[in-house]
Amino acid sequence: MIFDTNLNIFLSNLLFLVAATSFLVFVGWYWRHAKPYTLPQPLPRWFKPWLYVVLVVGVLLPLVAMLVWGVWWNHTSVLQALVPYFAILGLQILSESLTLRRFQSCVWVMVPYLYVPYRVWQLYQGLTLVSLESELRWVHRLLVVEIVLWICNYGLDLSALPELFSTGSTGEEKVKNQIKPGTDPETIEN
Repeated sequence: MIFDTNLNIFLSNLLFLVAATSFLVFVGWYWRHAKPYTLPQPLPRWFKPWLYVVLVVGVLLPLVAMLVWGVWWNHTSVLQALVPYFAILGLQILSESLTLRRFQSCVWVMVPYLYVPYRVWQLYQGLTLVSLESELRWVHRLLVVEIVLWICNYGLDLSALPELFSTGSTGEEKVKNQIKPGTDPETIEN
């Protein structure tokens, strides 16, 4: 039974990885002549605090849970839930790094829109694997918190889309783009 579950988890993650990578490669090839993409500067004020929340709640706490309940106390269901979570999270970070830093491609913007919904599904799948036994109740609750965290992260990603695609514009160009037609730009105070 454990082997079948592990095989199913492996195959579903492999299928996702092949599909997501194929999509990103195709879109990257299609947009290969687009100008190089860089992050808009400065980053929003909320970015740094939110990054710390994601690192603590989305990485550190699940890592502790995986090491304590999965490795130390030998609950295979915790490992079945969190090892694939960390594998796909690591591959997302790799995809983002390659598309942004190596290829400077606007495909970078799409990476979280593929990976985060899959991560939510992974965590839901983890909820079905981790029983509600008293010793695993905290892991179960952590998985629920993780689902909420990544749904909120997805919402923030969506809200940042306009800013991410306005990169390359100067502040003056952004102001001119927001001026109503028929208004003389010289009469507007900054």
